[in-house]
Amino acid sequence: MSEKLFEQLVSIVETLRGEHGCSWDREQTHASLLPYFLEEAYEVIETVDRKDWKTLSEELGDILLHVVFQIKIAEEAAEFNLEEVIQSINEKLVRRHPHVFGEKKAEGSFHARQNWEAEKQKEKRRESRLDGVPRTLPALIRAQRLQQKASYAGFDWEETEQVWQKVQEEIEELKTAERRGVKKNVEEEVGDLFFALTNLCRFLNISAEDALRKANKKFIQRFQTVETELKKQGKSIDEATLQEMDEIWNLTKDSNF
Repeated sequence: MSEKLFEQLVSIVETLRGEHGCSWDREQTHASLLPYFLEEAYEVIETVDRKDWKTLSEELGDILLHVVFQIKIAEEAAEFNLEEVIQSINEKLVRRHPHVFGEKKAEGSFHARQNWEAEKQKEKRRESRLDGVPRTLPALIRAQRLQQKASYAGFDWEETEQVWQKVQEEIEELKTAERRGVKKNVEEEVGDLFFALTNLCRFLNISAEDALRKANKKFIQRFQTVETELKKQGKSIDEATLQEMDEIWNLTKDSNF
């Protein structure tokens, strides 16, 4: 059933791109679709955050559409085709899991990931183990991926307490830089602190990007509650004092809103 449905999806995209299809769809290129693809990817993230599995199914369908659409554009330009895409990923999965399909052993997920990174390094013929992390990634995600890659190469702290010490060290260095008042140095130390905190997240098996995104969501919810409560009191946010806002904020915090 799923194979027939996938074939139907491919057929629909071919029709849309065809002579009698949709003019907008025919105009699309690899590059023009990227903003929409990025939007769909973030919608997937939001549905997972909400644990909205029904909507997740729909959003993953949108991602699948983009994949098929990109492949169709490539086929028209004789760049590659669907069969090549599937064959490539099949071969890659087997090649990069020698502990499953070969003779190598993997003691847990960390060792398995080491195998993956080592095989990838050979395939891509990269000079540095840090190569391959896209520069366009959000900074927190990129920092954590760089740290992971270094870790898989054996360059890492041994204990979480060492990472905590590094975080405290960076805080003190930031305080010193702030007292000296040289903005460039303050910026550098802020960056070092973010990097150290991201490393701590990695050691605690937490996504730094996800953690900050959820903190943003929590802040929005609590701030909007402050606005709502002030309206109930007949006040706008501009008319309220900081003390009044803090009192409501602390109530929302205490109630685990």
